Amino acid sequence: MRRKFIAGNWKMNKTLAETRLLLDELVPLLSPLDGIDRAVCPPYSALQLAAEMLTGTGISVGAQNMHWEESGAFTGELSPAMIAELCQYVIVGHSERRQYFGESDVNVNRKVKAALAQGIIPI
Repeated sequence: MRRKFIAGNWKMNKTLAETRLLLDELVPLLSPLDGIDRAVCPPYSALQLAAEMLTGTGISVGAQNMHWEESGAFTGELSPAMIAELCQYVIVGHSERRQYFGESDVNVNRKVKAALAQGIIPI
């Protein structure tokens, strides 16, 4: 049987102060949902804060994107190892990434493989 899963992609929204307020509201609402895997996917700037605030709540953190390479000259990108330090999930192949950044099936496949190699669950 498949497990139920809900995730919130915050896209390019929420400052650190807003993240703190939102998580203070969300945790009591999401915590009692037994049998459902839960995750939030805040912007990169809020990943560490979210990871700290959600420790012990049963709510996971996901990244909104990642590069498939472990390191290199990829300005603005985060590697699978960097994501794995804070996140259990990563969004790959989102329609906005495909539309605005021309992300291809080939690159999505690279990201999926890189995520799995680091123990990150691709969404």
